[in-house]
Amino acid sequence: MRLRIDCAYDGAEFSGWATQPGRRTVQGTLEAALATALRVPEVRVTVAGRTDAGVHARGQVAHVDVDPEVVAASAGRSTEPPPQALARRVDGILPPDLRVRRVVEAPVGFDARFSAVWRRYAYRVADAQELADPLVRGHVLTWGRPLDLDAMNEASAPLVGLRDFASFCKQREGATTVRTLLDLDWRRDDAGLVVGSVRADAFCHNMVRALVGCLLAVGEGRQPAAWPAEVMAGRRRDQGVRVVHAHGLTLEEVGYPDDDELAAQAERARARREAIDD
Repeated sequence: MRLRIDCAYDGAEFSGWATQPGRRTVQGTLEAALATALRVPEVRVTVAGRTDAGVHARGQVAHVDVDPEVVAASAGRSTEPPPQALARRVDGILPPDLRVRRVVEAPVGFDARFSAVWRRYAYRVADAQELADPLVRGHVLTWGRPLDLDAMNEASAPLVGLRDFASFCKQREGATTVRTLLDLDWRRDDAGLVVGSVRADAFCHNMVRALVGCLLAVGEGRQPAAWPAEVMAGRRRDQGVRVVHAHGLTLEEVGYPDDDELAAQAERARARREAIDD
């Protein structure tokens, strides 16, 4: 059976999502806890979106394939449904900076990575002295100058759509930098923090943090609103674009189609990925 796992983590002490030898990662920690809870030698999870070192997640999604008998046996004497009992058992094993929010049997055709139609991130900035809160310093970037959100939204608008984000990505050989940016906007939350919300079908390495760095330069008045679009048109990494710190970035949510569209979406996304890799 395939299980969908919804989880959240504070990325500060993790070297990103993906397993790396000798490093503490979200994937490695979650897989070890699942293997212990299921009483199996090892498990392998597939994730919706790999996060970089220091990046947080509130709405990460993964899946794992396990024999139904193994899941049922792991519940022991619990009266809860086996996936729910597994979630509780795994949470008791995990460290406090990684939590499983729920485990459910996935619908037919579900793939955490390829069935996803979008991922949404938020980047939080404190741009005034009175907004600097030491209790959330691990999740909010402190910025020493006030930001003009109208200018940042003006600069963001031309970046939305199907674009080549080579100017904002750390390129990898054989990988495309073309993405569909669905939303990119800036607002203040109830506490007064600046929150940049960005949603796309997928993201390439460093893309969100580079976009934020570029737009902060506009917000503080160092660059005109037209500058980010000019940078994008260059289609190569611009030395003037600062990649901001990871700790202000959080994966908030992953979007999926209706259950009857999951398999078709996964097939389309997998075909695109294979074409890119070839």
